[in-house]
Formats: sequence, C-alpha cells, structure tokens
Amino acid sequence: MLDFGRDVCGDLSTAARKEWLVTNGLGGFASGTVGGVLTRRYHGLLIAAINPPLGRTLLVAKLDEAASYGGNDYPLFANRWAGDVVNPEGHRNLERFHLEGTTPVWTFALADALLEKRIWMEQGANTTYIQYRLRRAGGPLTLAAKVLVNYRDYHGATQGGDWQMLITSVPHGLRVIAYDGATPFYLLSDRAGVAQSHDWYKNFSLSAEKSRGFDGLEDHLCIGEFRATLQPGETLTFVASVEARPSLDSAAAYARRRDYEQALLPNDSDLAENLSLGTEPTIAAISSLPPRPLAPPQLYLAADQFIVSRATPDDQNGKTIIAGYPWFGDWGRDTMISLPGLALSTGRFKIARSILRTFARFVSQGMLPNRFPDAGETPEYNTVDATLWYFEAIRAYYETTDDDELLRELFPILKDIVNWHVRGTRYQIHVDATDGLLYAGEAGVQLTWMDAKVGDWVVTPRIGKPVEINALWHNALRALAGFARRLNEPDTYTAMADRVQASFGKFWFEIGGYCYDVIDGPDGNNASLRPNQLFAVSLPHSPLSAKQQKAVVDTCARTLLTSHGLRSLAPDHSSLEPLIHHLNDHGLGSVSEIFDGDPPFTPRGCFAQAWGVAELLRAWQEVS
Repeated sequence: MLDFGRDVCGDLSTAARKEWLVTNGLGGFASGTVGGVLTRRYHGLLIAAINPPLGRTLLVAKLDEAASYGGNDYPLFANRWAGDVVNPEGHRNLERFHLEGTTPVWTFALADALLEKRIWMEQGANTTYIQYRLRRAGGPLTLAAKVLVNYRDYHGATQGGDWQMLITSVPHGLRVIAYDGATPFYLLSDRAGVAQSHDWYKNFSLSAEKSRGFDGLEDHLCIGEFRATLQPGETLTFVASVEARPSLDSAAAYARRRDYEQALLPNDSDLAENLSLGTEPTIAAISSLPPRPLAPPQLYLAADQFIVSRATPDDQNGKTIIAGYPWFGDWGRDTMISLPGLALSTGRFKIARSILRTFARFVSQGMLPNRFPDAGETPEYNTVDATLWYFEAIRAYYETTDDDELLRELFPILKDIVNWHVRGTRYQIHVDATDGLLYAGEAGVQLTWMDAKVGDWVVTPRIGKPVEINALWHNALRALAGFARRLNEPDTYTAMADRVQASFGKFWFEIGGYCYDVIDGPDGNNASLRPNQLFAVSLPHSPLSAKQQKAVVDTCARTLLTSHGLRSLAPDHSSLEPLIHHLNDHGLGSVSEIFDGDPPFTPRGCFAQAWGVAELLRAWQEVS
C-alpha cells in the first residue's frame, strides 16, 4: 500500500508533501519527505530527546549524497533554496519509495544500477542508521555524502553567522561539540573515509514553515564529506548518534528493528493471547474472545511510535504518549484519549498500566497536566477535560483487565480529584451547587480541546458549561461509583451522577434538535452546532435519552460528517475507509491531526497524531 513509483517520486510537488517518520521510543525521531527536500524545521536525520521524552534537539539535518557510476555523476538529494530554487534535483533519479514496516526505503536508478537507501532508529537510543545497498550494477559505484548538522531546539531555526562548532576526528568518523556544555554527537561510518570541513550552507527554504507564517529560511553546517566505493551487493552505513560507540553493524541493527516491529503485530486471532504483565498482577484472560478482522498492520506500527519513555522518581521505566509528530510532546488530554486505542486495542496492557500510574504522580489540585514543557519546566495545568478523560481511560483499562490492584492504588487519587472539582480548583473549574454541572473558564485561557490561541486571542474560549465537559463529568462520576462498589468503598457518586443527568436537559436546544455547545456562559447559551455533543452519546454512560442521542447523531451526520472525520463547526455558520486510504498520504503510515472541512479535505497540522491513530484502531475493533 505504501509504495510509490516515478510518477510520485519524480514530481517534487507531490514527493515533498509526503512525509516519513521513524522514532526511537524515547521521544526522539527522524523525519523528512519522499523527495528529500527539507520543508519543515522538524525535518532531520537525528532529532534527539536529550531529556526523554522531551529536550528534543536537531543534531543531524541531512546527508547530501552523490553517486559516481560508469563515468557519470548522479545527485541523490534535492535542496530548495531562497527564492524557491531547487538545486540539485536528485529526486529525478528516484525509481521507487516504499515503507518496510516504518522504515523508509528509497531506490535510485542510475543507468543500469539500483541503489537502495534505508533510514531507521535504534529503539531506546538516540541513534539513527542510514544504510545504502548497491542492489544491482555492472561495476563499482562511488558514493559521497556531505553531512549537514545543527544544534538547536526542534522548534527553532538557525542562522549560522560566525558560529564555530568543534569538529574532531574520531575512529570511523567525526565528533561534534556545538558549544561548551552541549551534548556531543557523532557521525560515523562502517567503511567510508571522511574529509573534515566547516562550511555553513545558508538559506534552505522551508515551504511548510512559510505556510504556517514563519520566516522559513535556515542554515545548516557541513562538517565533512564521507566517501566509499561499493561493489554490487555491498552496503555502506552511516550512524548518527549521541553515543560515542554505537554499533556500526547495520545488518544486526536492522534485524533488531524488524524483530521489534514484528512483535508489535497481532496474530491472526486474539491480539493479547500471549501477553502478560510479567511480575505484576495477572490480567484477566481474554483468549476466549472470538477472532475479529485485524486492522491494517501499519496502524499497529504507527500506534507504537507515540508510546515513549517518561521516567519518574518511583519508576524509571514509566511510559507516556506523544500527542503528535512533529511538534507535540506528551499532553494529558491526548494521552488519555489515545490510551485505549494505542495500548488496549493493541493488547499492550502493561504499557497502559504504566501510563496510568505515571500520570497519577502529576495530579495537582485535582488536575492532570495539559502538557509538559519541552525544556522541562513545571507542567502546565490549563485543561479541564484531561482529568476527566483520565477516569475514562482507567474505566476502559479496568474493563479490559480486571486489574484490582491498580484500581485500589488509584482510587484515592480519583476521589481527591472529584473533591477538588466540587470545592473548586484552577481557572474557575468548579461544580455549580445549583445544578451539579461543571463550570470552567476565565478570560484569556483555553481549557477544552478547542484550544487554538493567537497571541492573547482565544479563538474558541467556551467559558461556562461546555457540553462534552459535562458529559465527561457525568461519565467520570458513574465510573467512580462502579469503582467504589467493586472495592467495597462508600458510594457517594451515584447520587452526584443522577443529579448531573437530571440537569443535563438544560443542554437540549429543542428548536435545533441538538445540544447547545456551551450553556451559562458570559453571553448565555451558545447554540453553535459543533461535534462536541457527540461525546454525550458515545461515552459509556450517556446523560441523554435514547431519542435525544439519535437526534444528535443524525444532526451531526447530516451537517458535520466528512470523509476524514467531523467538521468542528457547521459549514453554514458566520468513516473508516477514507482514513485507511489516508495512510498513503501526508504522514506516510499515520493519520494527520486535522483536515480542511471542504473537498479536497487537505490534511494539515501534525502529520502523525496519536488520537487519530488510536481512534482509528479502536473504531476498527468496535465495528469489526
């Protein structure tokens, strides 16, 4: 499915829009385009997570390779410069691009020679492998590769100026120290010689950044040129790493990557038949479940790319979920929404357990963090729904596993969260004593998933009582009541949930036949037709009547449904198969963050979004 020929590879307008991604389980990654041009500040061969899962730093931007064969020279790379000048046009030598698992593979046709290139990362290490194999040739081929490096936060952009990095020859290659105190990194080869240099290549034009309103120009430093000659069948390997002595055996490294990914794929029957929690409590067996049609294998591999390490003082092997590539870190809301699809639908219960325990350690004043800043500052708690999604993630986990031990461990935290919401916490988040509904918001702050903000302007503030927040609040109380009964704890939550359900009728907009988006806001009730109300139907515990649920679904389907999901607002305001097809587009093998609401539904935002992959997997499981 993810296989393109010259019609795509040779057309730079198309090949530059299709992006590949490889990850290392730490939050580090490498990404780029099929055509080889850099279009984002987030493209590079080694974006290392210096402080996993964050502290992500661009170290190695790209290799500019050229081949000499049969008396002719062939560029294998393309660069776009200021003024939108593309030079050289190495994409014209691309015969094929495809994915092997998550590994991007380019095949260059050079007269009668075929040269393959692969890029992957070592799981659990800030190490990237770039391997070349001369598949077919009538004689030797010489490959030269210039190495372009940087050292900056992955959100940034560099203008080189007079910046002098310390470049040192080491066995098999070069070591780079960008400045005093910077983490050293290495560019090594198993067989190539290297001529050292220090030349700034200026004014790379980043078209995707321009479209986002940024300057879109950047400089990278060329630290040297590697050169080696390959005979037919031979390989040449480059390794970019923060480790001084990474393995240079690319065959063994690639075998490790393939074995790791193969283990992620389900059998043709039960996903979790052979999984267990190791030394932790045994999870309820689910091997008696009937076989179901499996989702495309690429989705299982994509799901793994978002699961990364987050060590805590109590658990050095803690896990979390990256919200999206290339620019998001681990966000509380995205993690809890994504957990059922990424971890439960794929049978990775131990990881789900770790994530739930990891986030429990960051609960503050009854709230989960919205996000962890990239530089490691204090977590930000500006979200009202992340905490409520935590209840739903725990409910889904417990329904799948019957893990009483974890439920008993987390129950006091969940009780404390509810108590904070009743008496009030940050950002005016509190239960309204008159109706039991949850109020949230204050000027200048965006607390729901509709959290776009431009400067001081909150695009969709939604101050008051948002519909999905109160659906989540009702669902959380019902879940907690069930937990209390399971653990033989006093149940004070059923009565609270009953009151919320009785008050939820205030959301019903009778004239429109759907729910208000927000009630009791500064300007009264907001009757904008938005998809948020669907959570009042889809959550396990709905506060709506069956008739109202059907009306909501019918209205949203008629007005908001598109091939790639739901519009965030009715188009007249002042399904699985299309999304499977989308795996071929934009972020190859993954699901984009957002799409335009009108045809051709152009993908935008992150090219790989955790909850997009998670919900596609979960929905596939639900309907199969």
